[in-house]
Amino acid sequence: MPKVILICGKICVGKSTYAEKLRTENKAVLLSVDEIMLAVFGQYAGEKHDEYVRNVQRYIFDKSLEIIGAGVDVILDCGFWTRAHRDYSKEFYGQQGIPCELHLIDIDDEEWRRRIEKRNKAISAGDKNAYFIDENLLKKVEGGYEPPDPDEVDIWVK
Repeated sequence: MPKVILICGKICVGKSTYAEKLRTENKAVLLSVDEIMLAVFGQYAGEKHDEYVRNVQRYIFDKSLEIIGAGVDVILDCGFWTRAHRDYSKEFYGQQGIPCELHLIDIDDEEWRRRIEKRNKAISAGDKNAYFIDENLLKKVEGGYEPPDPDEVDIWVK
């Protein structure tokens, strides 16, 4: 039975790198909110960013059912920052009888800050495959991220 893997963690902790590794190892399909958002809107979607993210998330949840129906595992790289989003996701797939795992990518704050600096330098040098993390985005992450309780996590990646 195909399954869905939810990749959880703050921005710039290595979720996309880990998700790509899983995709290759499991011959799965990876659906990434950031990948779609950056492809369609570039670095800045303006005031509608959060609305667009919600729309993209709905799309990838619907698309994931189609892919799972074809017999292929799906990896969702969406951050799953809040307990409500994680609970909704597990319920959504549970109601369909689809196994669902939560993989948490967790690094210490010092490493997180180092990675943010490295990413921002790469983006400033022309790499457009990730979001530039300015002070506003950093505050949004720090204010909006709810670390999962240990009982929520199936795989803990440090």
